[in-house]
Parts: sequence; structure tokens; C-alpha cells
Amino acid sequence: MSLLAIAYPKIAAADFEKIQLCRQQHDSLYYNLVKPHFTLVFPVANIPEDVFLEEIGKLCSGVDKISFVLRCATLNKDSFSDYYHTFLVPDEGYSSIVKLHDKLYDGILQNQLRMDIDYVPHIGIGNSKDPLHCKKLASTWNAQTFSIAGIIDEITVVKYENNRVDPVKNFPLL
Repeated sequence: MSLLAIAYPKIAAADFEKIQLCRQQHDSLYYNLVKPHFTLVFPVANIPEDVFLEEIGKLCSGVDKISFVLRCATLNKDSFSDYYHTFLVPDEGYSSIVKLHDKLYDGILQNQLRMDIDYVPHIGIGNSKDPLHCKKLASTWNAQTFSIAGIIDEITVVKYENNRVDPVKNFPLL
């Protein structure tokens, strides 16, 4: 079992449906596992759930909601597998999400941070072992003018176990 901290963004229903339609067609790894989200703390397996929850709650206390706007799709090589991913990345809100990610890795999670991997805030929309597939998907999105505005108003701790993602607790932001 692993614990993660993620943010399910609040976006317009039409934008959510557009992302989900794309994910249904191109995201074979995660579409059936979890809704569109930003990962803030990646899987942690060696910290007890109550300690993890207390830490995330403490670090989220006093954090403001984050507004963001997605206008760009990018290609990313997975550091742990043969997969490539297509991400929607925020223009606006990027630095606020990075700062929240960094804050959540203070304290007891400090040793869990992978220093060898760049953190890029994103919502995943596709994956494949063929990099050209993911590049074409990114190019298709980028050939359009799109602007998906949203807000992150809570952090959700989820449990990943037996190929399932289940919510454990929500922490509202100010």
C-alpha cells in the first residue's frame, strides 16, 4: 500500500469531459484508476497512514487555494518505465503548485523526495511506449487554442493498493 497527496482540480464540466474523452482514448494506465488530478506527493509506502495524514494536514494548514490555467500539452518520459506521457501543464499557477509540492516534502517527507526527477505540475492525458504517439497527442492539443481554467481548493490523501485508488481524507485550502 502507498499513500499519495493529490489535487482534483475544479474545472468547467465541458473541460472535464474533453480531458476525460482524451484520457479514455489515450490513457490506458490511469483512466480507469483515478480522475484527472495533479500529484503533489508521489507514492510513499514506509510511513504509517496516521503519521502521513497528520503531516499533510499540518503542512496544508494556512495554504491558499491555487488558481491555474492549462494552455499547453507536453511530452514526458517516465523515469520508472518504458512509457511516455502527454501532460497538460499550467501556464498560470505553475509556480504556486511547485511551491505547494515543495512545502509538502518538508518535514518527515523530506527523505521521500526524488531529487533525480524534475517536478512538473501536470494533468496526465495520455501514455504509450511509443513516444511519437504521445508527441502527436501533444501536438494535436497544441495546434488548438485552448484555455482550461480551474482551482485547487483541497488536497486529497489517497491510498493506492491492489491497483485501486481510494480517498482517505481531504484537506481544504483557504
